[in-house]
Amino acid sequence: MQIKWNRILSAVVLPVLLTTPILAAEPSDGRERELVPADWLPRWSDPPAADRPMQIVHGIAPGRATPEAMRFYKDRGLGGVVCNVGFDQYLTSEENWKTLATAVESCRELGMVVWLYDEEGYPSGAAGGVVLKENPALEATELALDASRDEPFIVRPAYEHTHASNNFHAARRYPNLIDDRATRCFLDKTHEAYWRRLEPHFGRTIEAIFTDEPSLIAIDLGQLPEDVRRRVRVVDPIDPAVRPLPCVPWGYDLAEQYRQRWGEDLIERRGSLFGGDSDADRQVRRRFWALIADLVADRYFGQIGRWCAEHRLASCGHSLWEEQLMHHVALEGNGLKVLAQMDIPGLDMLSSDPQVVGHTGWMTAAMPASAAILGGRRRVMTEVSDFSQKLGNQGPVGLAEMQATAAWQAAWGVTDFTLYYGVGDRSADDYRAYGDCVGRLNAVLKPARPAPDVLLYYPIYDLWAEYLPVAGPLGMASQSPRARRIVGSFMRLGQLLQRSQIPFTLIDHEHLAAATAREDGTLAVADQGRYKTVVLPDGVKLPEPAAAVVERFRRYRGRIVAEGDSAPQADAAPQLTGPALIETLRPACRIAPASPWIVLGRFLRDGRTILLVANVASEAYQGHLATDAGPGWLSLDPASGEIRPAETDPDGRILLALQPRQAVLLVQSP
Repeated sequence: MQIKWNRILSAVVLPVLLTTPILAAEPSDGRERELVPADWLPRWSDPPAADRPMQIVHGIAPGRATPEAMRFYKDRGLGGVVCNVGFDQYLTSEENWKTLATAVESCRELGMVVWLYDEEGYPSGAAGGVVLKENPALEATELALDASRDEPFIVRPAYEHTHASNNFHAARRYPNLIDDRATRCFLDKTHEAYWRRLEPHFGRTIEAIFTDEPSLIAIDLGQLPEDVRRRVRVVDPIDPAVRPLPCVPWGYDLAEQYRQRWGEDLIERRGSLFGGDSDADRQVRRRFWALIADLVADRYFGQIGRWCAEHRLASCGHSLWEEQLMHHVALEGNGLKVLAQMDIPGLDMLSSDPQVVGHTGWMTAAMPASAAILGGRRRVMTEVSDFSQKLGNQGPVGLAEMQATAAWQAAWGVTDFTLYYGVGDRSADDYRAYGDCVGRLNAVLKPARPAPDVLLYYPIYDLWAEYLPVAGPLGMASQSPRARRIVGSFMRLGQLLQRSQIPFTLIDHEHLAAATAREDGTLAVADQGRYKTVVLPDGVKLPEPAAAVVERFRRYRGRIVAEGDSAPQADAAPQLTGPALIETLRPACRIAPASPWIVLGRFLRDGRTILLVANVASEAYQGHLATDAGPGWLSLDPASGEIRPAETDPDGRILLALQPRQAVLLVQSP
């Protein structure tokens, strides 16, 4: 479980308001169901376990593992559990293993789904400390710069001033994600242990293994507040004499890997990792972080993914600080690349204030949603809760907030909901209603294909060259003017697209270079659809392979929109506004009046366009939606299960009458 203090401080809980019928229409007489494909209706009427949310349960007591006890979760509208062998005597207690086996067998009897959680707490990779207990040499290390020394470069353990010593679970030393041996040890101690005891359930009741917040450690994310820190369990004492220094991740064969790939000595050029404004300095930094990204993607995420494939499981999970673009460099090299290694990439959503999507929530969801598309996959997971609200004494949130939080994530493509909501924080009826709502969203959307037609360039290639490590917490003030311009433009453009109801996919330079420009003016990406527009943040400079694709796209009359001087031949603007963006992009769906709190997702299924429209605000919304998809729409309410004809005005626009926190699925009629 990830705790991000900047999210917690900004969490705001808005009033819980009851939902009412979603569209102004005459009451349904049942005939509308005849217009919905027959194979859609069974899952809509009674969502199966695979479409329902799953409860994260870290400690199953021996007496709570029986079918009678596990039915508690099924009776509350859940489809299954995410669980693990007990944290007490982690991986070593045979009694705990027997309890887990009983719980999994009980889920099999009940038709429930099981995912395994792969760590004792978080971040994943440590096997509860067993990896480093067996081989301390596998600990994460960093190359640090100490200008006060005659020999300023030192290699030291990456522990003090890192996420390993500043998280809510435990202060515990952490393995090195760019060390292939560390991941092999983690797999042997954790995954192989589950396989030996639960193998008959793999690929059947047990569908996936969830890895939680693995990251490179050589970066300061800031200290926990003192009242929180003093309650955190300390496994490995923290040495106060260790000074905060600028640092980058290091590994046993990193210099050799760099020499093999780039043909030059990294040790001789290591000063460029910490400073320098020349093209040569930037080239060293870009090469270094490109290598780091590949090593993390292959040696941790890829190695786990290969193990899961060999053992009939899906790999899934989420990374750290998804919403902080500049941090992606130091935490995993390339956030999109590492997430794309997973079968079910995920996000961490600690807040159930649904309006967070209009602030930074869109970025948290865009990373795994885009990684799934770029990897040719459909499923996306979320770890969701109202932790922020509860910690701020503003929770637990109500059913309306929970459903709206699920709806906006589903609009982004989320299919698998794993819950840290407190089961005891709300009534059984509300929990069932939430499970039914999620199940209905998946009944319609899970077999559908997300259909955004805008690409927003993810500028990790540029940030590799610009990133400069600092002593102390990383902030944008310490980075170059160009880095600040790029990050500011990217985040503003993403928020603007989100608030303008324009679905989009993030794409990095590697996937852009692999895309195909079509003569019809579209860009084909990973066989996952055609895109009509590429949006470039201010200050980016595409590498030649990606630039060549964009140039072909432009020649075929594809639309390129850029802020500032990113693309001289694009439809450029100094700084786009919402109305200007809509006028330039001409999106397929447009609402009026404008509202930043209407979330829209667009999908295709069985030749039909599906729109998920969610009002995440605490006020009702009254307006209309114009679409290029043609007339004839049905309205499906995931909260109530009701199916109605969508009411339209004389111009063919769909009339929207959305209550606070209300969502509607609009399905194109045959």
